[in-house]
Amino acid sequence: MTTTDSVARTDVSPGPLIKLAIADCAAKVLHSAVRLDVFTALAQQPATGAELARRAGLHPRLAADFLDALVGLGLLDRQHEHYRNTPLADAYLVRDRDGYLGGFLDLTNETLYGTWSRLTEALRSGEAQHLDPDKGGFVGDKHKDPAKMKRFLSGLDAFSNRMGAELANAVDWSRYRSFVDLGGARGNLAAVLATTHPHLDAVCFDLPRTRPLFDEHVARLGLAERIRFVDGDFFADPIPSADVVVLGHILHGFDAERSRELLRRVHRAVRPGGAVLVYDRMIDDARRDPDRLLSSLHMRLVSPTGGEYRLADCRDWLRAAGFTDLTDQPLLTTHTLVVGRR
Repeated sequence: MTTTDSVARTDVSPGPLIKLAIADCAAKVLHSAVRLDVFTALAQQPATGAELARRAGLHPRLAADFLDALVGLGLLDRQHEHYRNTPLADAYLVRDRDGYLGGFLDLTNETLYGTWSRLTEALRSGEAQHLDPDKGGFVGDKHKDPAKMKRFLSGLDAFSNRMGAELANAVDWSRYRSFVDLGGARGNLAAVLATTHPHLDAVCFDLPRTRPLFDEHVARLGLAERIRFVDGDFFADPIPSADVVVLGHILHGFDAERSRELLRRVHRAVRPGGAVLVYDRMIDDARRDPDRLLSSLHMRLVSPTGGEYRLADCRDWLRAAGFTDLTDQPLLTTHTLVVGRR
């Protein structure tokens, strides 16, 4: 062994590696702040550290470092002795507001860490890793607990509100009279599109177990007469016919062959002159984007067949199904939308 082989390198900083190794610490600070309702406690007015600690039930020994860590993470602002929510926290982390993401964050805290702790095992076995449902389960088992399912979907509404707004502007909807949101859950994205474009006939297509949640949510929005729920299975039942069929976060749940099969079924449902809209966290064709690759790895970790796919794959599947004139564009900086026409 040469001398240089046995001497630690000093020309490359280990800082990025160490930051990556403890990245979950920042996430756990966020999860604890949500669980303790720190942001709701600041919704009405700023507070000193001592006041906020009393409101949120924080022990004085940890309170200052905890609150200032939230400042460093961009979730709280501190001016002199007073803390207030940043715009990001105020928009998404105050309980009972429409954009509240706390339900989603609570469920990721309960399930994601336990599942990802089995990554090494999954990498060796190739098997999906499911947690014991009696100990919290994975998010994919949420249908077994109606209260958990409702909490999860309410958290996702913040995403579908933004995604619906982008889709409402990304497509020339004046060309169409109807759409079906495939796997539309409780109808929130359909509600955004139907509200923005009142001329559209809207259908939410999902499994029968979702209907009660759909009925409750759409009634609360005052759109029970505007959006219909049709229950069924993507692969066993006819997909309702419409000018446009939307597939958001659907294809990443299946392997390539199953995705091709589903798109063939969608092609039969889209009326001549209509379109299909597919959006997901598609992997860039160069396979360099870490966030999208981590999303794909997560799907493979928790699902026996799921995984994100490349934009090129999506285009190939759509062409094979019979769609033409394909276009694509980014959505929300984290997703890709592909449009195919019949």
